[in-house]
Amino acid sequence: MTAYLIKNVSVVGGEPTDLLIRDGVVAETGAGLTAPDATVLDATGLVALPGLVDLHTHLREPGREDAETVESGSRAAALGGYTAVCAMANTSPVADTAGVVEQVWRLGREAGLVDVQPIGAVTVGLAGERLAELGAMADSAARVRIFSDDGHCVADPMLMRRALEYVKAFDGIIAQHAEEPRLTEGAQMHEGEVSTRLGLTGWPAVAEEAIIARDVLLAEHVGSRLHICHVSTAGSVAVLRHAKARGVRVTAEVTPHHLLLTDERATTYDPVYKVNPPLRTASDVAALRAALAEGVIDIVATDHAPHAVEDKECEWAYARPGMLGLETALSIALDVLGPRWDLIAERMSRTPARIAGLDGHGVDPAPGVPANLTLVDPAARRVIEPAELASRSRNTPYARMTLPGRIVATFLRGEPTVLDGKAVR
Repeated sequence: MTAYLIKNVSVVGGEPTDLLIRDGVVAETGAGLTAPDATVLDATGLVALPGLVDLHTHLREPGREDAETVESGSRAAALGGYTAVCAMANTSPVADTAGVVEQVWRLGREAGLVDVQPIGAVTVGLAGERLAELGAMADSAARVRIFSDDGHCVADPMLMRRALEYVKAFDGIIAQHAEEPRLTEGAQMHEGEVSTRLGLTGWPAVAEEAIIARDVLLAEHVGSRLHICHVSTAGSVAVLRHAKARGVRVTAEVTPHHLLLTDERATTYDPVYKVNPPLRTASDVAALRAALAEGVIDIVATDHAPHAVEDKECEWAYARPGMLGLETALSIALDVLGPRWDLIAERMSRTPARIAGLDGHGVDPAPGVPANLTLVDPAARRVIEPAELASRSRNTPYARMTLPGRIVATFLRGEPTVLDGKAVR
């Protein structure tokens, strides 16, 4: 294994120092380090962060390899500064058995670009009718600890209660896609002034908020862990703040696109802006940003959702919801939060790693720590060109936008997956 000496790097925004990476760990830190056998990387002006961790990624394999594969999605993640991603269960077949989650886990190990941790389905086939093999998935080689029907809400309160009770035995987590389906039938975008003006059926904020309110009560009753996916409204923030103040074991995520974009984008009728939950209002965006900084929302998660051309380049009503996110998430965080490196590390690495129980991830570079880290050039600005992205899909909402920051290098257990801004393989 090649040793690397990273010179003059700012660790999480601190004073410049050197990092020596050897045998998969950070072997030494300090100014003026030398290592004749090491490859030297001049990191002057760069910031070292613990490798980013994404709790919400769609890798599409098995079933929709035309949109993404575990390998292509892993490469996109590494280029975005990630060293670990949690792969959602809405594949084909659905990841609702030990066999499927182990397949995804092994594909991730074979790609070797990031650690891929499968998320298991809560219900069989995501149908919301009976529990999937939660215990078998937890005991599998993939050691699944997070379960979600993402893309669908576990709408039945009795089924949700049973799921929370089941996973409590092994300290698992139910990650809920909060959407009361009877309130969103035929919905095309956020319900509000813009949807009225455009004549599109609205997706009301209360459809999200009602499920979150119900589920924090269920989690409190059961004493189990609940995670809320892609929080998108100011009302949801208020519910979460109240629940956390009462000691409910709930965590929550927000996506980069919900931190930056609003429902005004729908006025273009460009399906690249169609997403679930939908883009909300400017006041919702402001509330989400404040909640992320405050810690009411715990993490940034990409909800990276690649789609094949035919699923996006069509009429708005027929387009599938979802946006790419892995290669642009850190830039959006920088744009929204500014260079608050400790906060970025907390929301995009330490806390998601802690929630998912990913040992060796989410730890700041220090002697003896696994060398899972990324180097960022905060001074760089880049224009997002869809054709240059590593994903097999092109449905980025940031096409031709100029965003701050550039990932220069990413290391997974001491091995570079990205160098000089390019994937090593």
